[in-house]
Amino acid sequence: MNEPARGYWCECWTQQLADEDQPTRLTAIDAYTPAQAVRWIAVALRTITSALEPAASAEAWDWLYEGRHHTAKALRQSEPCHISITTAGTRITWTARPVLFLPVAHHRGSNSPACTKQFRPRTAD
Repeated sequence: MNEPARGYWCECWTQQLADEDQPTRLTAIDAYTPAQAVRWIAVALRTITSALEPAASAEAWDWLYEGRHHTAKALRQSEPCHISITTAGTRITWTARPVLFLPVAHHRGSNSPACTKQFRPRTAD
């Protein structure tokens, strides 16, 4: 991989609405297709729907049934997207935006730092 690769940078943020704190990023992933980006959001939403308040759960299922198709279409058209659900005073936001991933130098064993030779695999007891 010597040239930049097109993809999508996906993040999940939370924010306590009662606080004046900034949102906190919980996690982020790289995706190489709109389908991968949308699937990541869908899995997270499905995982938490049972813990959401009824209105938030309904919003989540609306996106899962209908909104995900619009999100995938927007990503295919190189538009950034976000999905937000608010429950129990917390806003959870998933974002996905088009990016170019830059190549990283290959990691070769001979270029490893000297300290890597200090670590040995554990043996079974």
